Amino acid sequence: MNKESWQGIFPALVTPFKSDDTIDFELFRNNLEAQIEAGVTGAIVAGSLGEASTLTRSEKVELVKFTKGFVPENFPVVLCIAEQSTNEAVSIAREAESIGADGLMVLPPMRYKADDRETVMYFKTIAENTALPLMIYNNPVDYKIEVTLDMFEELAAVPNIHAIKESTRDVSNVTRIFNRFGDRFKVFCGVDTLIMEEVMLGADGVVGGLVDAFPKETVAIFNLVKAGFYKEALRIYRWYLPLLELDIHPKLVQNIKLAAAKTGIGSEYVRAPRLLLEGAEREKVLTIIDQAIETQPALPDYLNLTSLA
Repeated sequence: MNKESWQGIFPALVTPFKSDDTIDFELFRNNLEAQIEAGVTGAIVAGSLGEASTLTRSEKVELVKFTKGFVPENFPVVLCIAEQSTNEAVSIAREAESIGADGLMVLPPMRYKADDRETVMYFKTIAENTALPLMIYNNPVDYKIEVTLDMFEELAAVPNIHAIKESTRDVSNVTRIFNRFGDRFKVFCGVDTLIMEEVMLGADGVVGGLVDAFPKETVAIFNLVKAGFYKEALRIYRWYLPLLELDIHPKLVQNIKLAAAKTGIGSEYVRAPRLLLEGAEREKVLTIIDQAIETQPALPDYLNLTSLA
């Protein structure tokens, strides 16, 4: 996977489960097929949305192998690394490389709030122990560690750190990164509600959540904005926003899995300690999803935008 492969829509794939708590690979394949048909350009497995914290290492390996066996040639499959120890992170990175993963999305150390020096060393050590390219996931809102521009200055010296998942929720940070580093890093929007704004500011791609339920709309917004069809993109984005807000919630996994179930490419089952939504909470989310499905906009030919020129 070269640096130029980091572009477009990379769904943070949910991990569908059966009622017996095992992974539903048939449903996983159905969802992945819908993503590819919609025009996504890569996929991330076993991320936060994929319930990485409840997956075993062997399950993560199974997901990578299954995905690689299904996707087209040269379609990037990226494994998320979210570990407590550097040694375990390095071990998983090496195994990911050995089974054919194309890249890694790396979170800061889990549970321990590392300082700047420790965080940089953690990322560097992983990168130096694999030939795979890395995306650094910068999400201080949820993970309490911010990767600052000065830290990225140090990380820029590591050749296989290719990309940044920008999830600070400060859209200005996209411009700060480009102003400081030019095209050194590929920048991905990592917050669903900001996809249009950050792509307009030059983001190279999106790591999306609601794309798991509505893949075509997500790719359409990205392609339309990149082609300069802002009015057409805005029409879809305004329809989409209530759904996208389901991503910026502590129960984003349950919310997005419910949406994927309603669109026929997922199931509601989650792995404990998560529980299924119920009662008024579930009804509130269902109202948003059902309203969106009822008013789903007609999409232009977003995979062939010359027709709109």
